[in-house]
Amino acid sequence: MTSDEIPGVGMADRQEFRYHDINRLTVEEVLKRLETSGGGLTADEARRRLAPFGPNVLTEPDRYRLLRGLTRHFTHFLAVLLWIAAALSFTADFIRPGEGMATLGWAILGVIVINAFFAFLQEYKAERAVQALHQLLPDKAWVVRGGHSIEIARSGIVPGDVLILEEGERVPADARLIDAAGMRVDNAALTGEAKPKRRTAEPAEDGHWLDMPNLLFAGTTILSGHGRAVVFAVGMRTEFGKIADLTTTVEEGLSPLQKEIIKVTRVVAAISLAMGAAFFTIGLWTGLGFWISAIFGIGIIVANVPEGLLPTVTLSLAMSSQRMAKRQALVKHLSSVETLGCTTVICTDKTGTLTENRMKVDRFYADGLVIESRESRFFTRGRVVSNTDAERWRPFFDALLHCHNAKRVRRSDGRVVVTGDPTEVALLEFAIEHGLGHRPPLRRMGELAFDADRKRMSTLHWSEGRLIAFTKGAPESVLPLCTGHLMKGEIVAMTADERARILSQSRSFAEQAYRVLAVAMRDVAHQPEHIDVDTVENDLTFLGLVAMMDPPRHEVPEAVATCRRAGVRVVMITGDHPLTALAIARKIGLVPGRDGQAPVWFVPVIEGAQLDRMSDEHLRQLLTPSRAEEPDPVFARMAPRHKMRVVSVLKDIGEVVAVTGDGVNDAPALKKADIGVAMGIAGTDVAKETADIILLDDNFATIVSAIEEGRTVFANIRKFATYVLVSNVPEVVPYLGYGFLSIPLALTIPQVLAVDLGTDMVPAIALGAEPPHPGVMDVPPRPRTERLLNAQLLLRTYFFLGLNSAVLAMGGFFLYLFTNGWTWGAPLSWSSPLYKEATTVTLSGIVLAQIANVFACRSDRLSLTGLGWFTNPLILWGIATELLLLILIAYTPLGNEIFGTSPLPAWIFRPLALGALALLFAEEGRKFVAARLRNRRTSAVSREAGAA
Repeated sequence: MTSDEIPGVGMADRQEFRYHDINRLTVEEVLKRLETSGGGLTADEARRRLAPFGPNVLTEPDRYRLLRGLTRHFTHFLAVLLWIAAALSFTADFIRPGEGMATLGWAILGVIVINAFFAFLQEYKAERAVQALHQLLPDKAWVVRGGHSIEIARSGIVPGDVLILEEGERVPADARLIDAAGMRVDNAALTGEAKPKRRTAEPAEDGHWLDMPNLLFAGTTILSGHGRAVVFAVGMRTEFGKIADLTTTVEEGLSPLQKEIIKVTRVVAAISLAMGAAFFTIGLWTGLGFWISAIFGIGIIVANVPEGLLPTVTLSLAMSSQRMAKRQALVKHLSSVETLGCTTVICTDKTGTLTENRMKVDRFYADGLVIESRESRFFTRGRVVSNTDAERWRPFFDALLHCHNAKRVRRSDGRVVVTGDPTEVALLEFAIEHGLGHRPPLRRMGELAFDADRKRMSTLHWSEGRLIAFTKGAPESVLPLCTGHLMKGEIVAMTADERARILSQSRSFAEQAYRVLAVAMRDVAHQPEHIDVDTVENDLTFLGLVAMMDPPRHEVPEAVATCRRAGVRVVMITGDHPLTALAIARKIGLVPGRDGQAPVWFVPVIEGAQLDRMSDEHLRQLLTPSRAEEPDPVFARMAPRHKMRVVSVLKDIGEVVAVTGDGVNDAPALKKADIGVAMGIAGTDVAKETADIILLDDNFATIVSAIEEGRTVFANIRKFATYVLVSNVPEVVPYLGYGFLSIPLALTIPQVLAVDLGTDMVPAIALGAEPPHPGVMDVPPRPRTERLLNAQLLLRTYFFLGLNSAVLAMGGFFLYLFTNGWTWGAPLSWSSPLYKEATTVTLSGIVLAQIANVFACRSDRLSLTGLGWFTNPLILWGIATELLLLILIAYTPLGNEIFGTSPLPAWIFRPLALGALALLFAEEGRKFVAARLRNRRTSAVSREAGAA
């Protein structure tokens, strides 16, 4: 016995009850099951039910999420490495105070804190922007309580409440209709299917739960009509809530960039620890003693840690996110910018993402011709239809203008918009677009409303002293009632051949996924006493067929072509009808075809029921094209679990998956994907909360710009990572010379900080803002196996650019000492003016070397002549800032005091500048030789292929 059958146990005493069969019950049985009445609940009963069922709200977002996000910025791998470096610095200062190691420790801590708060601030601003976009579920709703209609907060709705629903409102909870008049709903936010659904209060047999004609679901919209419904599920128990809850079960993984940063950090840590341990051992072996060797090893480790890398990565990502914001893309997580750059597959919803999410008349059939509507003009057979020719279709246009219940409403901003059923809105907008809306409307004398049995509607109007009726509906319903058809302005008898021709054209439109309506009219001899079907809907004159669809956005075909050129696959996953999905896929270029019709390849259209029966291995084969040009399958009638499965399989086969969407049904897949992209205008709260990036203009084409930005970000991070790591070599070499050769220490700890956190920062950020190089979207995405810092790049960084920089800096140091009378082995006090000047020369040499390196690091392949000296103005500003900081450090009392420097004579800068130029020319020579070798290999491969 269930709790429903236990005597004395009311709804207020239990949290669950049976509603899986509520669609089959009569209105009286529904009211009895939910223990309510047509007059609604009493206020006391509603309060009692609120306790066990809870408020009608989705689970609130984790209020501590942002706090945990802040903590994450202090504990990721690179931050941990900096924490260790700071601890080692303080340890070294404790063992041997007075050598500046404590200063280094505090500076590193400052880097960690500033970077964490900067990254946190960016994500906090994004979260605030998301909260401002929340607008899906209504705040209030009308219900019947104690026999009276009252407006209450949405959160106060409980099972058993009777909702009052009008056109244009959003449904606040899952409910069963008990009264409905002309009601149609839009379930697109829940199912992804844009087609309006008719709703009635009659019992319905079993079928797909979301398609039940007597059920309404939270988050969906009443397009037309009105009615009353009894609530049976609230909050997280609604279908809306279940999908929202599904997103919480999906675990988020690390982004590709986060994984790469961890790998880079491990490489740097391994190099640092290996060098520190090696030189500690060598120090002991050469008799330096344990504590001196320990200080030596710690100094080597800390000098190798790139303190400037973390803030530079963060700033580069932040700058990219700001550039994307200008392109209408809101970045919630900074690492998401780069993830888009290595995306290999975009799984996109159709409705509202690829399409405009509104019905629009695309073409019509009249006078035996198919007439297309483009840019407020008519075209047939490749030519523009003149106004004179179009005038003969005036009765057809009059029918479109009058046979509907759509309304023109003036908004507060003065704009006039059309509201009502999307199909009827499309008809009226079509008439207005072609200049027909200015005509005075005919007076309506009556209406025969649409119903599911007749599949048509009719309206009666008074026109020029006569009564006329306009009828529109399904072609198979209207055509049998037609005895004539309009041909070139004259009424001609309808023959069997003509009727067959019209039906054939209707089927042709339907096969192209158009929604088709037939339009007809007749004169009514006199005002009938009773307007009924028999007196109005017979002896009709056929006027034409209307073909409409939710059209693709104008920018989408070009965006899809760009994705294909960039090696990014686009997979459509929609809840809509298979024919509609395939037609849109053809229109936007997802499915190649001849003359836009016949497909070149066989394209499987997979429905949800088929996917349920399909094994993972079969799905994996479908999603792994044998050839690059082979189109991907189109997925239709997909439920949320199906979308998640497709995304999971794509990730399993090694793809980097981005998922775009706007509905609640998209949310689980958005979270499962490597990167989720939600629509900001039409998107639901759940989709926006789940996504990593939000398109503020709901434009699919924006994602292509984001991919370009992401690819550029990865290349730029590689550039400034190289630049930042290069300076580690000339920073370490002075300590090696000091430990093994007993030469004066050529660079002090504060001067190391001056480079890492001072002079290097602005040029590194300028490299992070390097514009996209030509052709960045003409190459495939980088493979997952490609490392941010590979062996070739490390060799170039440390053993070519780094060693050349060290030779320049140390050469300047010894040149200055020897010129001023110092001899090898002579003691040199750290407080002497000559020592301070010599270390300032080393610092200046590193700065000038880094000026050369900033140009060298712009590309590891292209020469400066190919890139252009002035294509990135920020580089020039960075160099100017670098030189200004050097002047402040070397030539101001405060700089001399903090960094232990001293002013230098001008002559020393000549050899340093020549050395920097030599470094730059050496790198240009390396690029030239490497390019020649690549060209030879390419030619050899081409010859071998030709021979084969």
